[in-house]
Amino acid sequence: MQLGFVSAVLPDFKLEDVLAFAADEGFACVELMCWPPGAADRRYAGVTHVDVTRLNEEEAGRIRDLVTKHGIAISGLGYYPNPLDPDAGHRRVVIDHLKAVITAAPRLGVRLVNTFIGRDPAKSVEANWPLLQSVWPEVVHHAEAEGVNLGIENCPMLFSADEWPGGKNLAVSPAIWQALFSALPSPHLGLNFDPSHLIWQHIDYVRCIRDFGRRIVHVHAKDTRIDPDSLYAVGSLGMGWHSPKLPGLGDVQWGPLFSALSDAGYEGAVCIEVEDRAYEGSVEDRKRALRQSKRFLEQFMS
Repeated sequence: MQLGFVSAVLPDFKLEDVLAFAADEGFACVELMCWPPGAADRRYAGVTHVDVTRLNEEEAGRIRDLVTKHGIAISGLGYYPNPLDPDAGHRRVVIDHLKAVITAAPRLGVRLVNTFIGRDPAKSVEANWPLLQSVWPEVVHHAEAEGVNLGIENCPMLFSADEWPGGKNLAVSPAIWQALFSALPSPHLGLNFDPSHLIWQHIDYVRCIRDFGRRIVHVHAKDTRIDPDSLYAVGSLGMGWHSPKLPGLGDVQWGPLFSALSDAGYEGAVCIEVEDRAYEGSVEDRKRALRQSKRFLEQFMS
């Protein structure tokens, strides 16, 4: 396994600065964010370290040279929108950009794009399924044609009132993963596995690895802490009772998790994803978050 981080934590850094920091700190890889240039509509979105809208051969060559110069691998390209947005116009924009990210990946020597399946949060899983089946075959076929794997992250995207009640991402649980892989039976479709989202859903994340290990193509290292007092006050249907934390500062048991990954034969990237508000005060805080997380995770990987 290779230890890296998700570049969204360094939104003000140029690509070369991200790679230089990764090299200086002893990381092996980075997942590079590829949002369309412009303002973000939520935390950690809108970060553009690779602008696929202007990726001509000269720019692709420049990025490949930077990767070689710093000795840092690109674990994958990341773009996490809502491909099943209920607005058809916005949905088309999102899908077109996702396909552009997929096209860009092999030009950079990358064979993985991480994203969300998406969801209309106002509809049930079953009511979302016809839209999924009309949208996603096109995306999967494009990935197959480009020789790119898709890593679907299991975040429910249910953190704010506009995402209520269903969240903006369907692929959140074992039953849905199984249905997804049955509906889209492609070896190019896999999981970008993040245990933190399973903690607050009360899903056994170690069993998930044992059941779906062969489908895991990328791992996000993020923790979650459940606040029992807040959970008591608002119940599981409320909000604000779980918080993203750095690895080791929440409720994930990392030893059993890495044991399961090893048993599954996983040899890919494990990328630290920093969304811990306690480390958002400054650039130095975010750097410290990456260093601290790296020290913690190395005990399981070296």
